[in-house]
Amino acid sequence: MESGIISVDKWRSGSQAYFLTHLHADHTAGLSSTWKRGPLFCSRLTARLLPCKFPSFDLSLLRILDIGTWHTLSLITPSSGDPTIVYVKAIDAHHCPGSVMYLFRGEFGCMLYSGDFRWEKTSVEAEIRRTMLLDALKNEKLDILYLDNTYCNPKYSFPPREVAAKKIVDIINSHPEHQIVIGIDSLGKEDLLLYISRELNIKIWVWPERLQIMHLLGFHDNFTTQTSLTRVRAIPRYSFSTDTLQGLNKLCPTIGIMPSGLPWVTKPLKGNENIFGSSPSSSCINKSNLSPDITKSSEKHDLIKDLGIASRFHEYIYTVPYSDHSCFAEIQEFVKLLRPINIKGIVSSSPYCIDPVYYFGHLCGTKQAFWRVHQKIENEEVEENRTCEDTNIKLASEGNSTKGKAGKKRKMDEFYFFGIRVSRVSLLRRLSRGVRIADDE
Repeated sequence: MESGIISVDKWRSGSQAYFLTHLHADHTAGLSSTWKRGPLFCSRLTARLLPCKFPSFDLSLLRILDIGTWHTLSLITPSSGDPTIVYVKAIDAHHCPGSVMYLFRGEFGCMLYSGDFRWEKTSVEAEIRRTMLLDALKNEKLDILYLDNTYCNPKYSFPPREVAAKKIVDIINSHPEHQIVIGIDSLGKEDLLLYISRELNIKIWVWPERLQIMHLLGFHDNFTTQTSLTRVRAIPRYSFSTDTLQGLNKLCPTIGIMPSGLPWVTKPLKGNENIFGSSPSSSCINKSNLSPDITKSSEKHDLIKDLGIASRFHEYIYTVPYSDHSCFAEIQEFVKLLRPINIKGIVSSSPYCIDPVYYFGHLCGTKQAFWRVHQKIENEEVEENRTCEDTNIKLASEGNSTKGKAGKKRKMDEFYFFGIRVSRVSLLRRLSRGVRIADDE
């Protein structure tokens, strides 16, 4: 897509339309309450939450995109000055409330910007998103995939969030006399907190600004700002540290739980270092990372418990790999599904990020994109053949088999390409030559 048309999670001047995937700080850097550079497109839920982060934002600049619906933008091609049409569809990214992917298509081709996303194959939501994404692509080749490559490394593996949530409840239940603090961001992990609240039949303490977010999300009964009503508190991630936990334990027995896909340290930390920053160190937690006084402790509960599912590397702290980003295996499954021609990572600020082409380049290219389209067409043909046979049997019994076969044959050989009827032979011929079918063909 030519520069000067659309920006996604980038807020410099020069674009005609700006798209926000979600409200985490690393995606809103440069956006402010005084924003005036152009219309801002986002999901309905993000639009509801945005005034909390940017109180004086001009709401007339917001453009809401309903998830799963194609929207049309009339823009200008900067190089020629000619009008151009861009189609965009928002798809749930299942990362945090309001987070979406954006699928764009137009005369430039077809592009998908994943934003931050979690691609759990086992959930019902994942199947809905998978169907929505494939239906949106139809038989179109995906020219470029802009991919969340936060965990683009085979050593990063963690379980589905449901499994991690159950482990956190187990940890809380195994400490019935302790106060519990859980480190979270200003947005995200709501499903986890709701699960804990419902499983333990308790309210969870959150700070006042976080309570406002919970109420906007429709959660009115599970959270409180009164510490006397609960022993479980969700505190800001930036205040979660060894010093915080040591200080709390001088008042009463307390353990901390950090639900994150980033529990990486390479040496015991000193002082008030925040052990769960936004950038990973070089290796995942394992026994060799722990100080001798920790690994030899004889406390009632093991300091290393179910390594890989939950780890306890400090006297007062557990980490559980509850992540809102896709792990390596999920990223790989996502790329295999889409088979884009090109792929680009959207995370580049960290020195530990890896270009996804390194691991997934063999799944990209024109041949791979054609393979995905061809497989989809073959699957549709098999399914329609079955439908045809069933229909013909039924019509034959009514004495109309000849007419039924002819009508079904025509239908079977035709495909709808973004609303345009084309023949299967014509589609395959164009794709094999690398020619994109224009909307007016």
